[in-house]
Amino acid sequence: MKALIIVDIQNDFLPGGALAVSRGDEVIPVANQVAAKLDLVVATQDWHPLHHQSFAAEHRGKKVGELITLHGLPQVLWPVHCVQGTNGAAFARRLDTTKIAKIFPKGTDVRIDSYSGFFDNGHRQSTGLGEDLRARGVQEVYVLGLATDYCVKFTALDALQLGFRTRLVVDGCRAVNLAPDDDARAIDAMKAAGVEIVESADV
Repeated sequence: MKALIIVDIQNDFLPGGALAVSRGDEVIPVANQVAAKLDLVVATQDWHPLHHQSFAAEHRGKKVGELITLHGLPQVLWPVHCVQGTNGAAFARRLDTTKIAKIFPKGTDVRIDSYSGFFDNGHRQSTGLGEDLRARGVQEVYVLGLATDYCVKFTALDALQLGFRTRLVVDGCRAVNLAPDDDARAIDAMKAAGVEIVESADV
């Protein structure tokens, strides 16, 4: 069985949002098109407590984009985004959520970030996504959403590590690009690990 994992297509990651991904809105029609082709669709949702420690605002003298060590893990500091219950954390209005069978919140522990839809950044806790897909008999996954160089990349890599045949729908992704070409490096890393790179037309 094949499934689509829609990663974090939320208002705060769209143009005008608190952590806007350039041209992030362009992934929405691609997600809708791919979702219509597959029997199972699940979604991840960044869902942070108000004072999440990945927010630069929680660290005196630190700025967005700085790298710190947080509880033993490297952590990029982000603007306040996707706070639980806010409009910024809501799915994009134009995203067709009627096909989504289940939503997996992530980043809910104030002490640790969670880029991957499967685990927190330390692989200390599971979101339940992998277990749910296995229970449904899923063997292959397509991954798309925001952002290529963070949450999409780590979701795809964890899917692969868990034994799912994993395909990145590359035209359904956009990147943060804190550094130029972070998107290309992320795609190269996924490809090198064994993730297949496809276009939505190939689904």
